[in-house]
Amino acid sequence: MKIILAKTAGFCFGVKRAVDTVYQEIQKESGERIYTYGPIIHNEIVARDLKEKGVEIIEDEEELRKLEKGVVILRSHGVEKKVYEILEEKNLRYVDATCPFVKRIHSIVEKETENEKLVIIIGNPSHPEVKGIKGWGKENVFIVENEQDAKNISLSDKKQSICIVSQTTFNHNKFKELVEIISKKGYDISVCNTICSATKERQEEARDIAAKVEAMIVIGDKHSSNTQKLFEICGEVCKTTFYIQTLDDLDTSQLRYVESIGITAGASTPNKIIEEVQKECQI
Repeated sequence: MKIILAKTAGFCFGVKRAVDTVYQEIQKESGERIYTYGPIIHNEIVARDLKEKGVEIIEDEEELRKLEKGVVILRSHGVEKKVYEILEEKNLRYVDATCPFVKRIHSIVEKETENEKLVIIIGNPSHPEVKGIKGWGKENVFIVENEQDAKNISLSDKKQSICIVSQTTFNHNKFKELVEIISKKGYDISVCNTICSATKERQEEARDIAAKVEAMIVIGDKHSSNTQKLFEICGEVCKTTFYIQTLDDLDTSQLRYVESIGITAGASTPNKIIEEVQKECQI
């Protein structure tokens, strides 16, 4: 059995930084209750371990407003500007674990909307990263997820300046396609390709490996946007592509007659899970 493991599989810089931040707070043993605003990353195993260590999740602004003490860790996906304002108002200690690449998008959106530009975010409107990005703009912020959304963009003022940004984990090729559709409308457009370079590299490597093997395994949480994108990309070039969260989800009987397997994993997948899957495939 030939196995090709993607070099880019597993925790990216931003995710590792966020997870390490939480564990560092746990090790301080300060006596403070530790909270994360939303799951620190999209991974059930990491979330379960943190819960066992006493870390609690604050789900929304209403819960945050009720909090009187403790330390709040802001997740890697980032949060709306309003969340920072609530933390400051309540004088709560917080640690910002937002991925620096996401923070950059916050700055762009805040600046461009202050300059009266319309901002288009290309990404999944239900994803916490996109919700957070939108929360740094004013009313003139739109979200485009697919081709139909892009075609539906219609402004009465053709001179309106537009700035386009992207969710960091969006499919690079789809981003270019959607930008092209919007560009043809003749508006004054500036494009900031804010897809994380690590995401682009991970997607390109996954596609290359999937094209060389008979079966492809993509490991990651079902709620992980970047893992979903990897699964889509691999499925385009390798018909036998599996999406699993852990080794328990892998049916090895389906791999019995293949001679080559590729393995990649989303940015929120711990190395331990990747190693377990790789080891099982080698048996």
